[in-house]
Amino acid sequence: MKKKSKRYKNILKSVVKDKKLNSKEILELVKKNSNTKFDESVDVSLRINLKQSKGGDFNLRTTVKLPNGSGKKEKIAVLCEPDKLGDAKNSGAEVYGSDDLIEKIASGKFNFTKLICTPAMMGKIGKHGKVLGPKGLMPNPKLGTVSNDILKSVKDIKSGLVEIKNDKDGNLASTIGRKSYSTEKLLENYNYFIESIKKEKPETIKGEFIKNIYITSTMGISFKVGAK
Repeated sequence: MKKKSKRYKNILKSVVKDKKLNSKEILELVKKNSNTKFDESVDVSLRINLKQSKGGDFNLRTTVKLPNGSGKKEKIAVLCEPDKLGDAKNSGAEVYGSDDLIEKIASGKFNFTKLICTPAMMGKIGKHGKVLGPKGLMPNPKLGTVSNDILKSVKDIKSGLVEIKNDKDGNLASTIGRKSYSTEKLLENYNYFIESIKKEKPETIKGEFIKNIYITSTMGISFKVGAK
């Protein structure tokens, strides 16, 4: 059995038993406990109700544009027609190309975290879905990664557009900032994120949509949001 580190034991002392903490109080604790040398991410995890009164289970897949950004640095690739390569270059994307980029993807030699594709190139990239899909890189119109407006798509992702997707048990998670963010900015991102999820509730789901919410940091412990 692994021994708990001195740092972890000190963090555990911050746990407030038998007291419901609101989101602001938790964010302050999370920031206080984020005492590693790197800029830890602040993450929200929650579980939603998937059970619909009619039909199968509900699945949520969407994007949320955080008002203060996520602080996550994405390496973006743009796949487009040759005559749009100028826009791709000017967009700030780290990687861009046309058929040459498809060849790199086909060979498995690619190093980016997001792929934006123009509609005209989707027919060519579709057959590589088995490679891109498991890595979460397959472009999708619903997620803003299939677009003719390359400049806007890259800007949106760079400025804090995060992808949301639940698992089979209704769990989903997202980064809402970094420990270097002020509590006010983290709270604004948190509130915007939660309200965005609530708006996704379909009419076929009765009762409470969000069952529980936890906030944590990369190397910290999680706190359950128990009060508003």
